[in-house]
Amino acid sequence: MWMTLKAPSLAEMETMADRAFERLPARFRELCQDLVIRVDDFPTEEVLEEMDAETEFDLLGLFQGTGLPFRSNQDIASLPNMIWLYRRPILDYWAEHEETLGDVVRHVLIHEVGHHFGLSDDDMADIEADAH
Repeated sequence: MWMTLKAPSLAEMETMADRAFERLPARFRELCQDLVIRVDDFPTEEVLEEMDAETEFDLLGLFQGTGLPFRSNQDIASLPNMIWLYRRPILDYWAEHEETLGDVVRHVLIHEVGHHFGLSDDDMADIEADAH
């Protein structure tokens, strides 16, 4: 059976992310109305440099924008907040771990949504540690 399996395309992974997002509690989704979710194979060179990534496989996802706690009514209209999921690094991570692909996509998506809410990586690590 495994011989007929193939890696999901960008569109298929975006569908996975959309379904994971739809399963989040409604109160969270309501706070993410302007959030755009996109899937690309890899981060751009600019993103890799900005994040001090050693390789293009170092980032599974990225939040770009201004987190909700940091917004102001005086802000000039800006681009919507975006979450990027990076297909190839996610697939690489999935191949090396025991999690399902859906679980990995959901985890990365929720992590990036956490940045939308203004949480740091350390904040999210603490939340995850408390959840286990």
